[in-house]
Amino acid sequence: MSESLKDKTVKGVGWSAVDNVAGYAVTFVVGIILARLLSPADYGLLGLIGIFTTICGCFINAGFGSALIRKKDVTDDDYNTVFIFNLGMSILLYGVMFICAPLIAKFFERQELIALTRVSSLGLIIGALAMVQRTRLTKQIDFKTQTKITIISSIVRGIVGITTAFIGWGVWALVAQELVGNITSTCLLWFYNKWFPRISFSMTSFHELFGYGSKMLVSNIIDTTWGQTYQMVIGKCYAPAVLGQYTRATMFSNILSSNVTGVVQRVSFPVLSQIQDDRTRLKDGYRRIIRSTMLITFASMLMLAAVSKPMILVLIGEKWLQSATFLQIICFSGMLYPLHAINLNMLQVQGRSDLFLKLEIIKKIIAIGPLLLGIFVSIYWMLIGSVFIGFISYYLNAYYSGPLLNYSIRNQIKDIMPSFFLALIPALIAFIPVLIYDVVWNGENWIQVAKFIFPLQLILGITFFIVLNEKIKTSEYLEVKGIIVPALRKIISKIRKN
Repeated sequence: MSESLKDKTVKGVGWSAVDNVAGYAVTFVVGIILARLLSPADYGLLGLIGIFTTICGCFINAGFGSALIRKKDVTDDDYNTVFIFNLGMSILLYGVMFICAPLIAKFFERQELIALTRVSSLGLIIGALAMVQRTRLTKQIDFKTQTKITIISSIVRGIVGITTAFIGWGVWALVAQELVGNITSTCLLWFYNKWFPRISFSMTSFHELFGYGSKMLVSNIIDTTWGQTYQMVIGKCYAPAVLGQYTRATMFSNILSSNVTGVVQRVSFPVLSQIQDDRTRLKDGYRRIIRSTMLITFASMLMLAAVSKPMILVLIGEKWLQSATFLQIICFSGMLYPLHAINLNMLQVQGRSDLFLKLEIIKKIIAIGPLLLGIFVSIYWMLIGSVFIGFISYYLNAYYSGPLLNYSIRNQIKDIMPSFFLALIPALIAFIPVLIYDVVWNGENWIQVAKFIFPLQLILGITFFIVLNEKIKTSEYLEVKGIIVPALRKIISKIRKN
C-alpha cells in the first residue's frame, strides 16, 4: 500500500472501530438494563417482526450502496437516482407490511403483532432517507463523522428504551427505542453530510449501477432471507421466549464477531476498491487484513464461549440462562464471519458479483440441513449443524475468491492457524474455573459463584493471551499492537491534558 493509502486505511479502521465499539458499548449496557426489565418473550415478539423488515431492507438498498462505493467517478445524478429509488421502494414496502400485518399475526398466532408490525415498519422509510447520506460518508472513508452520529443516536436510543421499559411499556419500549434512534441518526446524517437530493432520476445511472447492484441485491436477499429463516423456524416451532433467548445470544455474539466484520467490510471495500487494478498490492492488503482480523476474532470469540455461562448470569440474570448454551455454539460459527466477509469482499472489489450470487445459491442449498434439524429434532442440533455449514461455506468462498488474487485457501489457512492456537490456549485456560466448579461442586449455587468466576476467567484469559503473544511476537500481533497502543497513548495524553 502507498503511504497515503495506508494512513487512510489506519484512520478508517480506527474511527470505524471506535464507531462500532461506541455504538455496541452503549447498546450493550442498555441491553443489559432492558433484559432485566423485559422478558425473553418481549424480545421474541420483536424478533418475529425483524424477520420481515430485515428482508425488506435488502430490497430498499438493492445493492446500490455497494455499487456507489465501488464506482470511481460517481456523479450527482447517481446519488439522486439511488436516493429516489430507496425512498420510493421503502414507501411501497411499508404499504405491503401494513396490509400484511394481520397475515403475519395469524401465521405466528400472536394478535398483538398487527399493531407492532405497522408501527415498527415505519423504520423502513426512516432508514431509506439515510442510506445515500451514509454511503457518501463511507465512500469518503469519513468514519469520524459516522462515529459522532452513532454515539449520539445510541445514547438517545438507550434513554428512550430504558425510560419506556421502566414505566411499563413492555415490548413497545423496544419499538420506541428503535424508531427514535433511527430518526436521530437520520437527522444527524443530513446535518453533517451537507448534501441534499434533487428530484432527478437518471435511467442511465440506474441501469449502470443496477448492472452491478442487481446481482448484489439477489445475493443479499438470499443471504438475509436465509438468515431470517432460522428465526422464523424458531418463532414458529418454539415459544416466543425461546426466540428471545436465541436473539439475546446472537446479540452477545454480534458485539464481537459482527463488530470486527463490520469494521473490516466498511473500511476495506472503499479503500481496496481504489487499488482494484493492482493485483500485487491488492493481495498484500487482503493478506494483512485476514491475518490481523482473525487474531482478534479468534481471541474474542473463543474467550466469549469460555465465559458465556457466568457472564450471562452476572449481567442479565438466571431467566436468560438458556441463551448461554446457545451463545457457546454460536461463537464457533461467529469466529468465521470475518473470513466469509473478507473473501466475499475480494469478489466485490474485483467486480465479480456474478460469482458472489452463485456462491450464495450454492451455500443456501447445502444449509437446508440445519433448518430440518431445527424443525424435526431440536434448536441445539440446528445451531450445531450451522457450525459445520459455516466451515463448508468458508471453503466455498475461499475456493472461488482465492484464485482471483492467487491467494488460495491453503495459503489462507496457513496464515491464520498460528492466530487460532494463540487464541485457543488462553481460552482453554479461562474455561478451567468453570470446568472445575461443574465437575467438583456439581455446579451448585452458580448464581452466587458466577460473580467471582467471571472476573477470574477474564483475568486469566487476557493475561495468558498477552503474555503468550508477547513471547512469540507474530507479525499480525505486532501489527494490531502497532495500531492499538499508539491510539491508547493519544487517548491517555488527551485525558491528562484535560
